[in-house]
Amino acid sequence: MKIFATTFATETNTFAVTPTGRIDFETYGVYRGDGSTQNAKGIGVFHAELHRLAAADGHQVVESLAAFAQPAGPTLRSVYEEYRQWILDDLKAAMPVDAVLLVLHGAMVAQGYDDCEGDIAQHVREIVGPNVPIGMELDLHCHYTEKMRESADVIIAYKEYPHIDGIDRLRELYALTTQQAAGKIRPVTAVHDCHMVGIWHTTKEPMISFVKRMQSFEGKNGVLSVSLGHGFPWGDVAENGAKLWVVTDNDMAQAEALAAQLGREFWDLRTQTYDPPMTIAAALTEASTAKAGPIVLADIGDNAGGGAMSDSTFVLKQMVDMNIGNAVVGSFWDLGAVAICKSAGVGAEIILRLGGKCGPQSGDPIDLRVTVRAIVENHSQPGLGTHYPLGTGVWIRTQNGIDIALNTIRSQVMSRECFEDLGITLVDKQLIVVKSSQHFHAEFAPIAKKVLYIGTPGSTSQAFADIPFVKRSLNYWPKVENPTEV
Repeated sequence: MKIFATTFATETNTFAVTPTGRIDFETYGVYRGDGSTQNAKGIGVFHAELHRLAAADGHQVVESLAAFAQPAGPTLRSVYEEYRQWILDDLKAAMPVDAVLLVLHGAMVAQGYDDCEGDIAQHVREIVGPNVPIGMELDLHCHYTEKMRESADVIIAYKEYPHIDGIDRLRELYALTTQQAAGKIRPVTAVHDCHMVGIWHTTKEPMISFVKRMQSFEGKNGVLSVSLGHGFPWGDVAENGAKLWVVTDNDMAQAEALAAQLGREFWDLRTQTYDPPMTIAAALTEASTAKAGPIVLADIGDNAGGGAMSDSTFVLKQMVDMNIGNAVVGSFWDLGAVAICKSAGVGAEIILRLGGKCGPQSGDPIDLRVTVRAIVENHSQPGLGTHYPLGTGVWIRTQNGIDIALNTIRSQVMSRECFEDLGITLVDKQLIVVKSSQHFHAEFAPIAKKVLYIGTPGSTSQAFADIPFVKRSLNYWPKVENPTEV
C-alpha cells in the first residue's frame, strides 16, 4: 500500500499584529520529502512515525511538505499557495496512491483563504478521486468545516490540552485510513455544533472525565472515532467554535445520534468547565504571600502559541511596582533587548528597556537596571513530543531578584528547559510567570504548589464574550446565554 503524507500547520490569530510569512515557516524548517530524516525530532516527527508504522505493515510512505510556523496573523497568500502547490505537485508525481494522510492544524487562515485545511483537502480530493481514502489529523483548537467533512473520509483531533497526544491520534488515523483502503470499513461522519467559544483544559475535571467518556465509545459497536474540536477563539472565520463529531462504520444515524448526545453533554458542562482568570494584582498577591512556592502563574493574554507577541509588560510592571522578588518571568521576545545584552556581555550591569514593542496589546516598555547573567546561542525547548528552537536565549536579573528569560525566536513556554538551560533555577522560587495558556502545564505542574491563570490584556485575552468577531456569528455562549439550535 502506498501512502502519501504531508504536514503543513500553523494556527492563525486573525487579530494578531503581524502576518505569517515565509521566514516564520523557515525558522522551524521547511522540508520537502525528507522531514522524517532531516528533522525527526521537530516538524518531521509525524512523518518519522508514519514510516515506522508503515514499515511494520509492509507499506510505503511518500512524504511531501513538512512545515510549521508559530501562530501569528494570516499567512501571506503567496506563501500559502506556493506550499500548497508543492503538496499537490508531489501528490501528482506519486500517483497512483492508496491513501492520503494530511497532518494539518485546522485553524490556518491565509490571505484570501479562511479555511486552508478544507482548501487543501478539496484539492487533494480532486487529484485522487472519490475512492482513495483521505485521513486528516487536526489540532484540538481547529475550526471543523463542512469543506473538510466533504473532502476527507476520517478526521481526528487531539483530545488533550495540553496537546500531549498528537502521535497517539496519528496512530489511530493511520489505522483507520489503512483499514478503509483495504476495504474493511466505510467511514461516515456526523457533526454537532455546540455554539460555544472558549478554552477547555483537559487537565482538570470535568474535562478529564469527558475525554474518557468520548474514548469509551471508540472501537465499539461500529463507532470508529469521537473528537471534540474546541475551536480557536481568536480566529474570526464563519465556522469558528466548538464542535463534536463522530465517525462510524457506515451508520450515519448512529453517528448523528451520538454526536448530538455528547454535544449536549458538553454543553451541559459549560459553567463547570470555565473558571474566569484572575486579575494581575489578585494573582500576584496570592502567589507572593503564599507560605511556600513555587506558585506558577500563566500570562494567558500573551501566549505566543495563540498568536500573541510574547513581549507584554503588564505582569512584570506590576511585579516591580509591588517590589516582588525571588521570581522568574518569561519568555520575552525582544530582539533589541537581546542584541543590547549580547553587546554588553555576561556580567554587565545595564539599564535595559524591555518589552512593549508590538503595539498597545504589548503594554508600555519598561526600563530596568539588570545584570546579564547568561547568553546561550541555539537555545531550545522540548514540548508536545517535538522540539522547538528559541534562538539566542538571555538571562537577566533585576536588582530586586526577578530572573527574566529573553529569546529571539518567539515561542510560548512549554518546558522548564526554557529557563533551566539558561541557568535559572525554578524550584527555589516563590513565583514563576510563564507566557503561555496551557502547554506549560505538563512540565510545570509537578513542581508547582499551585497554578494560577492571569487574565492579562493581549491578543489571546480570554474575555470570550467580547471578542470582536465580524465573520463569526455572535450567537454563541458566553456571548449569548442561550444561543439557538444547541
